[in-house]
Amino acid sequence: MTETADTTRKLPAAVEQFVLRWGDMGGQWGVNRSVAQIHALLYLAEKPLTAEDIAETLGLARSNVSNSIKELIGWKLIRRVPVLGDRRDHYEAEADLWLMLTRIAEGRKEREIDPMVEALTHVLAAAEGDPTLGKVAKTRLREMHGFVSTIDGWYGQMLTVPPATLMALIKMGTKVVGLLGLGRKPPPS
Repeated sequence: MTETADTTRKLPAAVEQFVLRWGDMGGQWGVNRSVAQIHALLYLAEKPLTAEDIAETLGLARSNVSNSIKELIGWKLIRRVPVLGDRRDHYEAEADLWLMLTRIAEGRKEREIDPMVEALTHVLAAAEGDPTLGKVAKTRLREMHGFVSTIDGWYGQMLTVPPATLMALIKMGTKVVGLLGLGRKPPPS
């Protein structure tokens, strides 16, 4: 994370570890490491930071920071905020975890799920009219389309559930299944 001691600011150990770990996780999720590190830094920052502050703190090139900021603004995970007496742009991260999670999920859905639903819809339409396609392939395409469409619909429904209610459901875990009587039935004796 540090190029040289002269070009970076010293971060508290916990902040540095969070920035490093968030960057690693971002890389595993297909997000550029610098983008994830900048997000982590802004998320824990006490006050809005300039791009220069970010570049200096993380030891990143200014151009890398600018591109990363554009990406984070596009995801609506950070925003530009005015600071009285300073003409430079300052940035802060969305601090509401549910809003942050929702925005990430919406972005991933738009980039990954929506194109998959559209592609499967076209493939399924072509498959239904293809007499050369076997029964197994048609059945599995219908199942895949049904599954992905159901997940897509469920996601849309979950966006309407208030965060406090959603958190309560999450904390209940498998108890919800038992309450609804949807658990596995014991095998007949």
